[in-house]
Amino acid sequence: MYSTSRARNLDDVHGFSWKMESSCSEERQLLVDTCSEERQLLVDTMGSNIINIEDVNLDEQVWSSLRDKAMEEDLTEFEKTGSLYQAGVDKQGRPVIVFIGKWFKPGSVEMEKALLYLIRVLEPISDSDYSVVFFCTRTGAENYISYWNIKDIYMKLPYHYKKNLKAFYIVHPSMWTRLTSWWFTTFMAPAIKQKIHNVYAVTELDAHIKSTQFDIPMFIQEYDMSLHGLRFYQP
Repeated sequence: MYSTSRARNLDDVHGFSWKMESSCSEERQLLVDTCSEERQLLVDTMGSNIINIEDVNLDEQVWSSLRDKAMEEDLTEFEKTGSLYQAGVDKQGRPVIVFIGKWFKPGSVEMEKALLYLIRVLEPISDSDYSVVFFCTRTGAENYISYWNIKDIYMKLPYHYKKNLKAFYIVHPSMWTRLTSWWFTTFMAPAIKQKIHNVYAVTELDAHIKSTQFDIPMFIQEYDMSLHGLRFYQP
């Protein structure tokens, strides 16, 4: 009796062990599959083909047509957002383009019109050096430009636009902005990587930009003061 009972117990132990191993094996496979899906999602989101888009040549006829359309199209609705404009010069005397991220909502505007307005703003100054200040302050998901739209816009701009951009300042960068700019400039447009500068306080701009030449929206100043206090601001 003892031997039979012991054998039955051993069979139960072995059976339980086999079930545990089978269960663990299934869980490990599920984990592998899940990780693979997440990696694929990342690839699908950020671009499955890693190429240097600096090497992609823009057709001159296509660009000429796009530029003419930018000058002729009625872009009043986009202009009303107030999100993109030229304002003042930097310490080297270069024109400054300002982009207010919170006032730009991709879901509410046509991205083609946004591209056309960007061309309209850049065209008069793009033959010489210029700088861009992107205020990322208080932006959220509704303000984020998708990776694919960023890539598409960049590829449609001519070489001299990119060459003459000397500095791109991102004020109050979000995690999403930092990750996206890192990915884009690392794998897609390494030529502009050294031109990107994260700025964490408005007063840091004074080392590069004559910020007194343009009005910084009040919500940006208030956010900056909430981070750094009033000591940076003159009464």
